[in-house]
Amino acid sequence: MSHEGIHFVEIDPEEFVKECKAIIDKLEERGIIARILGAMAVYIHTERDKRAREIHSTRFGAGVPMFTDLDLMAYKKQAKKLKEVFERELGFLPDRMVNVLFSDRRLIYYHPEGKFHVDVFFNKLEFCHDVNFGEEPGKGRLELSKYAITPTDVVLEKLQIHEINPKDIVDLIVLFLTHELAEEEGEGKINAKYIAKVLADDWGFWYDSVENLKKVKAYASQMVKEGRLKEEEMEKVIRQVDLLLKIIEEEPKSKNWMKRAKEGTSKKWWRDVEEIVR
Repeated sequence: MSHEGIHFVEIDPEEFVKECKAIIDKLEERGIIARILGAMAVYIHTERDKRAREIHSTRFGAGVPMFTDLDLMAYKKQAKKLKEVFERELGFLPDRMVNVLFSDRRLIYYHPEGKFHVDVFFNKLEFCHDVNFGEEPGKGRLELSKYAITPTDVVLEKLQIHEINPKDIVDLIVLFLTHELAEEEGEGKINAKYIAKVLADDWGFWYDSVENLKKVKAYASQMVKEGRLKEEEMEKVIRQVDLLLKIIEEEPKSKNWMKRAKEGTSKKWWRDVEEIVR
């Protein structure tokens, strides 16, 4: 697996997660809601599971650091206060160009000692497809889970990727292995009903999600061959994915979905993601 151009965080994962949680605590002290996204969210949701940690630590390959940066989701309405905490209290250095050009959607900060950088997104992730978190503190999805976005939202964050990578598939496998599908949010749960509702209104997101879930099943069996996953673990992942696919299929689709479904793949159904040069 090539890691060219990827900047890894060289701190011990436990230490890094502790430092990131301290940032969330500091923001919370000031009344600002922010939650961790991505692989670190998976790490936080499986903290007490030793086996999950073993599997997850191979996401980039054996011996390669787990994390590349800290990604946060916050509410746009609290952006001004968030900037003050990062710059004045935590001493992080702003990426002035990005923070001026994209301030309505995201901010980038650099650790004062250069250890890592922080990407802060507001209200929603706008990559290949949109993952919404709400606009109002107290009324959005960020408060549903401590420190990290919910496992449900991590699943959506990974499924929206048009060209999914093995590392993102490993994140999903770890979640499906350690969380049960449910019809509500909660510790140890993935709200399959919410995922199905989101996808039932967006054909493009639905299409990429279904394709990605099929890839999860295929990769799980590849991991068994590589000795990274046990046979019974693969079987559990496949059972969970099949059940999620069934729930997604049975959810009534919206008019938007139906209309877009008629064009299918004859018209581009995802958004290209331009990586901001750091």
